[in-house]
Amino acid sequence: MAVARCSVRVPSLSRTLPLIKPTARMLAYHVPSTPAPLCPQRSRPLSSLAPRRVDVPAAKLQHQQCCAAAGLATTLRQHAAYSTSAPSSATTKFVYNVCASYIAKGRAFDPSTHLFQFNPYNRVQPPKRGRGKASRPESGQDAFFVSRLGTVPGEVALGVADGVGGWMDSGVDPADFSHAFCDYMAAAAAAAPTTSTDGAGKPLSARQLMQMGYEAVCHDPSIKAGGSTAIVGLLTADGKLEVANLGDSGYILLRLGGVHACSEPQTHAFNTPFQLSVVPPAVLRRAAAFGGSQLMDQPRDAEISRHRLRHGDVLVFASDGLWDNLFNQDVLRIVGRAMTRAGAWVNTDRGVQVAPDLRPYTSPTPEGETGADEGGAQAVATLQSQIATDLVAAAKFASLSRTIDGPFAKEVKRYFPHEVWHGGKEDDICLVTVLVSEEEIPPAPAKAKL
Repeated sequence: MAVARCSVRVPSLSRTLPLIKPTARMLAYHVPSTPAPLCPQRSRPLSSLAPRRVDVPAAKLQHQQCCAAAGLATTLRQHAAYSTSAPSSATTKFVYNVCASYIAKGRAFDPSTHLFQFNPYNRVQPPKRGRGKASRPESGQDAFFVSRLGTVPGEVALGVADGVGGWMDSGVDPADFSHAFCDYMAAAAAAAPTTSTDGAGKPLSARQLMQMGYEAVCHDPSIKAGGSTAIVGLLTADGKLEVANLGDSGYILLRLGGVHACSEPQTHAFNTPFQLSVVPPAVLRRAAAFGGSQLMDQPRDAEISRHRLRHGDVLVFASDGLWDNLFNQDVLRIVGRAMTRAGAWVNTDRGVQVAPDLRPYTSPTPEGETGADEGGAQAVATLQSQIATDLVAAAKFASLSRTIDGPFAKEVKRYFPHEVWHGGKEDDICLVTVLVSEEEIPPAPAKAKL
């Protein structure tokens, strides 16, 4: 479902501070007396702050600025209690802590079972044609995948596909298309070749991965017809995100208590999103005979966006079962509450800060230490799984409400002012959350001298 979503910020978590970036690479720091917008702008270079002109050779001046910047950064870092999400350095690596949660329409949500914790060391199973439905997660017509991206350690591919329910009128199960589509993309991502070091080769793009999965579905004889929306994301080892979005599934990127970026839905008309389809020839001929046409969008129509990720960022990829029932500020509030309760985001007099080490929150609780809450339910083991299940539970509750108008109700009133629609929109809900962590690379062991 198409829902216009705009960037929002929560007042209690929205204070961020400007970054001063000198010409040399250094740890960015905050100036506590000057608040800044969500996306900090670069300050003037240090050379422009000099009170008078000094005729110094360019190379020597640059060396002096680098030394001064590095010394200042070291002093600030020694006194900093929390990370300020500075750009990565050669001594750190990006770690993506991924978890998925889901629930089918008409089913009761159980956060202890409707959950998938991604382990990059698990082997990706090749797709099997005609695979039984019993092996699918209980996500209804929605599907998701999370996979390693080639052989580069730490790189991840993920995505969500929402089967188009209109195919049920033709006796087609939309889940067959969406689940097979995700299976093929997961296998293609795991088998992706490594980028050549000489710069001649190009890495796999999100749009190319979507194309590979779509072509595989089109050539699968067990998929006679069907269609789905799609959102695909690639997370690289150097902290870069590329997203290809087609339809009304979408993503949101949260940083330091604010919405840093979010996608816009692609629709042909109300409740008619862009979609990838397999259409039997007979259906095409029948549509042409009555002067109509079948929606057959292509991966090339997907909208591409790219972002630089930082320590403490939270990504949410989800089907319209989430976006039809929760506004962006609802998602931000739920994620912010989980992050602050855990201590991963901390409100200080200098604004929102990120805990320098997120491993205590993102690592699964060792066996035997997972407790149970007062109701007897198993406690959620990681922060990313807490965020995922909190969002699904909130979206499920909102979808069943008949009094609280959500984004879908707002869209109905916009397109059909005289239509009476109150509450949420019951649908399948499927999402993948990513908690970005930047961790120190342990020093290599010293080689023994012979």
